[in-house]
Amino acid sequence: MPHRKDPGSVGLVQKQFYTFCEPPHEMELTSGAKLGPITLAYETYGRLNSDRSNAILILHALSGDSHAAGRYAEDDKHPGWWDNTIGPGKAFDTEKYFVICSNVVGGCQGSTGPASINPATGKEYGLSFPMITVHDMVRAQVRLVDHLGIDRLLAVTGGSMGGMQALRWAVSYPDRVIASIPIATTSKLSPQGIAFNEVGRVAIMADPNFHGGDYYGRPAPREGLALARMIGHITYLSDDSMHEKFGRKLRGKKAFGYNFNVDFEVESYLRYKGDTFVHRFDANSYLYITKAIDYFDLSLPDGSLVKTVEHVKAKFLIISFKSDWLYPPYQAREIVKALMVNGVDVTYCEIDSRYGHDAFLLDEGEMSKIITNFLANVAERNGIREAASS
Repeated sequence: MPHRKDPGSVGLVQKQFYTFCEPPHEMELTSGAKLGPITLAYETYGRLNSDRSNAILILHALSGDSHAAGRYAEDDKHPGWWDNTIGPGKAFDTEKYFVICSNVVGGCQGSTGPASINPATGKEYGLSFPMITVHDMVRAQVRLVDHLGIDRLLAVTGGSMGGMQALRWAVSYPDRVIASIPIATTSKLSPQGIAFNEVGRVAIMADPNFHGGDYYGRPAPREGLALARMIGHITYLSDDSMHEKFGRKLRGKKAFGYNFNVDFEVESYLRYKGDTFVHRFDANSYLYITKAIDYFDLSLPDGSLVKTVEHVKAKFLIISFKSDWLYPPYQAREIVKALMVNGVDVTYCEIDSRYGHDAFLLDEGEMSKIITNFLANVAERNGIREAASS
């Protein structure tokens, strides 16, 4: 049933798990290392139609997880991270589509990652966990989609790192994707983006509680992780949104304190974001996932984005936001140009939002209408039936 306070909600949901690649059949990673067994945590919303053709795979960003929509209990105050776009009558309409979201490999919300037990040692992997890439995340998702009995996805979509995965799906598995919707993303991270990620990683590793990544069962490097989150969160906002939300307002006082305690609202907000993040995220996962983002470069191995996308078959909807300075619109237009050179069917929308990089999570109005119409067009062109009419 939908949540009583939100008739557009998918209602109460449950996290599920799928384990695969049991030894000696481990998955070979991009680095050449092998990993197994692998567990992916995932959730599904809506119903598959009779020919299993209405599935949409939602791909999360750095700090996301499999809980994209709905609530775990009636009194749950925190719905899924994309609840404003997934549900009956929303952009990813669960009365029409079967929606899947999994936590990436390397994550810390139920999927195999550094905090998981290494079967070879009986202890947490820590930094002995192999390096992963966005491609490795997608390889694992392919196994999940196979497990669900789905040969071809109606769409793959996500923002930020989720958009990177949506691009990789279309490039590496062209026969398994009808449409790709990368949002607020890039074909390769800029030097500035790599720099911000590196500062966050150094903050974590410099924490006295880091212990070379072997901190499980003892105090975690919370201060370092909180600082990394604060640094990262600044990049998700725009100058306009920070002015609108905080300005130079003081926090609970009428005058400067003339000390190093919190004076400004924006300082309090960043500290809150850092403090709450450490309760739901593993510091080692932060290291591994940010490194995977750094490694992502769709122009490799040939150094040509045009060549990389020459065999894609998906129809594309690419969305960027004018105020996004982490993945600015020119980076999205580079992807659009490479697709157009290859005659790929691509629609590009640049939304005038004030919210910066986080707009894909917050500014659901215009974005949702664009996605709704795009998916309806793709479904009609490909004769995709809704679950309700199957």
